[in-house]
Amino acid sequence: MPTLSLTDLTVHLPSTTRTTSVPKQTNPSRWSSLEFKFYYVILASALPLMVWIPTTVSNRSHRNYAIYEPKLWPGWIFGRELDNSDSQYRAFRNNLPILTGVAIIYLLLKQIWVKLYSLSKVPSDSLHLIPFNIIFSILFLLGLHGSGTLKVVAILSANYMIAKTCKSSKMGPVLSWAFNIGMLFLNERYNGYRFAEIVPSLAFLDEEKYEGFYPRWHVSFNITMLRLISFNMDYYWACKKTSTPETGTLLNERQRQTINHSDQVYSYLNYLAYVLYSPLYIAGPIMTFNDFMWQFRRPLKITKSSVLGYLIRFIGCYLTMEGILHYMYVVAIKDTRAWEGDTPAQIGMIGFWNLIIVWLKLLLPWRFFRLWALMDGIDPPENMVRCMANNYSTSGFWRSWHRSYNLWIIRYIYIPVGGIKNPFVNSVLVFTFVALWHDLTFHLLAWGWLVSLFIVPEMAARYLLPPSRYSSAPWYRHVCALGGVFNILLMMTANLVGFVVGADGIRFFLGQLVGTTGGVQFLLGVVFCLFVGVQLMFEYREEEMRKGIYRRC
Repeated sequence: MPTLSLTDLTVHLPSTTRTTSVPKQTNPSRWSSLEFKFYYVILASALPLMVWIPTTVSNRSHRNYAIYEPKLWPGWIFGRELDNSDSQYRAFRNNLPILTGVAIIYLLLKQIWVKLYSLSKVPSDSLHLIPFNIIFSILFLLGLHGSGTLKVVAILSANYMIAKTCKSSKMGPVLSWAFNIGMLFLNERYNGYRFAEIVPSLAFLDEEKYEGFYPRWHVSFNITMLRLISFNMDYYWACKKTSTPETGTLLNERQRQTINHSDQVYSYLNYLAYVLYSPLYIAGPIMTFNDFMWQFRRPLKITKSSVLGYLIRFIGCYLTMEGILHYMYVVAIKDTRAWEGDTPAQIGMIGFWNLIIVWLKLLLPWRFFRLWALMDGIDPPENMVRCMANNYSTSGFWRSWHRSYNLWIIRYIYIPVGGIKNPFVNSVLVFTFVALWHDLTFHLLAWGWLVSLFIVPEMAARYLLPPSRYSSAPWYRHVCALGGVFNILLMMTANLVGFVVGADGIRFFLGQLVGTTGGVQFLLGVVFCLFVGVQLMFEYREEEMRKGIYRRC
């Protein structure tokens, strides 16, 4: 059932709130009404069950424990073992001390650089930090990728030459997209290439001692590719002079993305500083080139208290993840398919908590790297605006999930291909790109197409039952809640296919839920609890608007 989370709290950094809609008239609070007191009773009954069910299937006494036990690691909470079997999160968790050390060294060296620079002049901007960022980024890349850094810089240089050669020519966007999409496929096809196959005389650079701490540079290149497209397209639009000229006022987030710089700002050094910016290089969040450079030209005022609040939130989320991994071994169960004989309720909760873990394993790295950037005085977009389980709208979910990527897609794909003029076709195009960008696999392509298809019911409902006409009707909120339940079930199905169990696994899950009497009973209970949850989400958003927070998600 959807729940609210400490991660939904808003920290008022300069652009964290990011209001995206005009103020609306709010309804009187329903929190103390008889209807909502009934909802609280349901909530108090359902939440403990949601925790208890996956915990029981994770006990040593469970019949399937021996199947998934080899996937568990030694833990540190009350003698419990740890489900550290997710390789993506394990890479972040195990290397968190090293990453923290690198961030601290970076911030200390930056302070030394600033003090040395301020001895000669008082800076009015942060452009004097560009050389420092480039030097540190190159050293950071050498430590990460070793000799692979040469390949990364070669690709970056080729992309820059495309941008500068084509300038305002229509071939610029065509060649930029073709080059970068081609590099994604070639990187995957040739596994990051080998020097022996490119320049035989450099074959010695393929040796392990030259490969760096993380030699597989091509795995994270999809993040870098977004920055390459951003620079080329921002420069192309700047050459065409299609946006508002520079102003002397402090710019908001949208203005920083859309207002172009003068031609000299789109230099090779600024380009390297942007693409290789250490705090965001590994995983993002994604910033546009325009936004990045505006924050150097006109530094934002990020208070220490807001950064401290963000740090506390990160620690709270990290400890939440640790608690889940110590008491719910759902990833190991999913990986070994150790659910034989489990009830539909147990299978349903295994799927649900796998989705929660997917959300948290992405949220934690993104918030760590954003925290590093905030401490450096740069404010990238917040990627996870809401808790995964606090969403009832399909479109709203994708606005709040990997938000910086969503903003990138809107700016560089959705609007250029027509935007709302043909929303369904454009959505299919967007999610096909998103799926292939994540990984060149069928199950992610299936996920992309499912997501595109699952947006249609919500679009149809908005057309047939517009709030401008029916919002004052007493039944409208309850019909919308039912629609929200339907959306949640569709979103869970799509994400289970794309990121958890794949198409084969979802067939088993659905077979258990709709093919057995116990499964149907459990599904009806889920629908009822989700209905209650959506009502609480509606009121939660109303409460946000009462406090002056307006979001489109």
